[in-house]
Parts: sequence; structure tokens; C-alpha cells
Amino acid sequence: MYAIIRTGGKQYKVQAGDVVQVDKLEQALGAEFEINEVLMVGGESTAVGQPLVKGAKVTVVVTKQAKTRKEIVFKKKRRQGYRKFATHKQEFTELFVKAISFDGKTAKSDEAATVVDVKAVRAEKAQARVAARKERAANKGTAEVVKKAAKKAVAKKKVAKKAVKKTVKKATKTGAKKKAAKKTSKKA
Repeated sequence: MYAIIRTGGKQYKVQAGDVVQVDKLEQALGAEFEINEVLMVGGESTAVGQPLVKGAKVTVVVTKQAKTRKEIVFKKKRRQGYRKFATHKQEFTELFVKAISFDGKTAKSDEAATVVDVKAVRAEKAQARVAARKERAANKGTAEVVKKAAKKAVAKKKVAKKAVKKTVKKATKTGAKKKAAKKTSKKA
């Protein structure tokens, strides 16, 4: 069984178990209420209202109250130097369709409504970010000590390499002088 309901000046086709986003309704989160503005009920038999179907009702549960994604509103009139930029977030209510009843027949959903408190979720995420930031700051002090120790070790290695290179250069220079001295003595 399905129904076509009207809310907020718009029409929605719903079935039991559906989740629908409609324009913001003044209902509490988790509230269960009935929508009586049913324009049509379909299924085994179809009933079309003029304008509403008498005795038909759709039971819904409010699962979320939030805002949509940010929409860009850009206005421009060419060759007039007129440009306007704005953004907009539309408030909405998410409804879980629990049951549709008409003419003594009722179609119920097997699933349960999952209510999401967006503000609480957002607050939890913010607290998690703050905790992570504090942890990074605490670890930064220990990390700096480790970095300084690593830099000292690298500096010691560099000094040792330079000393080795100098001794190798000296050895090769003295070896070259001895060879040159032997060549000159043989010629003489």
C-alpha cells in the first residue's frame, strides 16, 4: 500500500518504511504524529480524494531536524556591473513512515525509526577534535625532545664523516707526494 501526502505545499509518494525529507515541521525530535492530508491511497484498490481521501491517515515519526547542504545563490546582470553572491541552507525534517491506514486496512513497517540528534552528534565531534588537539599538543613536547636527540645524533655522524674524509684526503695527498718524489729520484 502506498499513499500520496501533502505537506508544506508539496506532494510526496510514501510507503510504510520509507524515509522522506520534507520542509521543516514544528515537531519534536522522535515525535510520532499523523498526517491527514492524504490525496491518494493506492495498492490493491485505489482511492483518489477530492481533494483529500476521507478516513485515510499516515503515521510518521520525526527522525531528524537539520539543514541541507549549502546552496550558492549567484545573481548577475551582464554589462551592468551587477553581481550578487549569497549562500543558503534550507531547514528540513526527516520523517519515517511507520504506517498507512485506510478503510480498516493498515500497512505497517517492520523496521523501527532511527532518531538522529544532529546537534548532539556535532557536539560530540567537536569535543573529539578538541581532545585530539590537546593530545597532539601534549605529544608535541615529547616529540620535540625526540627530534632534538635525533638532530644531535645526525650532527655527530656528520662530524665523524668529515673527520674520516679529512684523514682520507691527507693520506692520499701524502701518498701522491711520495710517488712524485720517487719518480723524480729515478730520473735523476
